[in-house]
Amino acid sequence: MSLTMTASAIEHVQRHLDSRGKGVGIRVGVQTTGCSGLSYVLEFVDDVNPEDNTFDQGGFSLVVDPKSLAYLDGTELDFVKEGLNEGFQFNNPNAKNACGCGESFHV
Repeated sequence: MSLTMTASAIEHVQRHLDSRGKGVGIRVGVQTTGCSGLSYVLEFVDDVNPEDNTFDQGGFSLVVDPKSLAYLDGTELDFVKEGLNEGFQFNNPNAKNACGCGESFHV
């Protein structure tokens, strides 16, 4: 099982961790919500839990809890800029469909 990040996503996270001044990485997870059932969650991580899965990204870790990893296995996390908009994009091969607003997905 694995998760990957593009160079753009790694650079974006590293820049924010550097300005934050602490943290071992970011946590990626899923929560039940939205019109399609699941949504992605991102947060800074200061301490890794013993049951967490970690994926080394060079200067930091991508941290995923075991429950979320089942939904995120094989996902590529990208950071994209389109015009005035920018944000993370999840290229998740497990997602069967997403809601119209793009805030949630279903596996």
